[in-house]
This record gives sequence, C-alpha cells and structure tokens, in this order.
Amino acid sequence: MSKQDESIRPWGNYEILLDADYCKVKRIFVKPGQRLSYQYHHKRQEAWTVVSGVARITLDDVTEDYKPGETVLIPLGAKHRMANPSDSEDMILVEVQTGTYFGEDDIVRVQDDYDRPEKHKSE
Repeated sequence: MSKQDESIRPWGNYEILLDADYCKVKRIFVKPGQRLSYQYHHKRQEAWTVVSGVARITLDDVTEDYKPGETVLIPLGAKHRMANPSDSEDMILVEVQTGTYFGEDDIVRVQDDYDRPEKHKSE
C-alpha cells in the first residue's frame, strides 16, 4: 500500500483497496468514540460492510447499530454517517462506491464534529 492509497483523518483513516473506473473500494478505520461527518454525495452510492467492532450508522436521520458481517446500502443523495460507539476498539468497515464519480470532492457535509468546510477540499 503506497502513501497515496492511505489517508489520515481526524476520526481515523482509510486505505484505498481498489480505484477503478467502475468503483472504488476502501477499508475504513474509525477510532473509538469518533464519527465521520453527516454527509451526502451527488454522484455515487455506497455499500458499507462492517468487518470489526460495532458501526453506529445514521441514514437519513435514522440511526442503527451494525455488527461484523452486516451491510448497509447508502443510496445516491442519502444523508449518512458512520460512528464508532466503542470506548476501546477501532471499528473497521469496507466501503464499496459505485456511480459516475468517486473523487473526495463529491462530499457535501451537513454536520461535522471537526469544523471542516461544507464542501470537501483536499485536507
């Protein structure tokens, strides 16, 4: 895995496992007690499969916990967020993006714990 395939974020990090014209696949690590921004995308949908820990996932204002092996589908334009409710272990999930564009600038933040801009810019 090269440095360009990994990205450190305030909530944890992710690794790009596949970056193709037809999809992008990431392994996402969320630190204990952390969560990503509440966001949506204009050009892609996502499927999240929990690998380790418990994922607290909010999809269009409904929050549910998912265990390893469980998958949630995030439709195009749906507001979503993942969080790690554990106070001691990382949460790991695999994200598969499909659609017409997979750039990080297709993120519109509705709410963010880290005061990042509403529209994603390279961080």
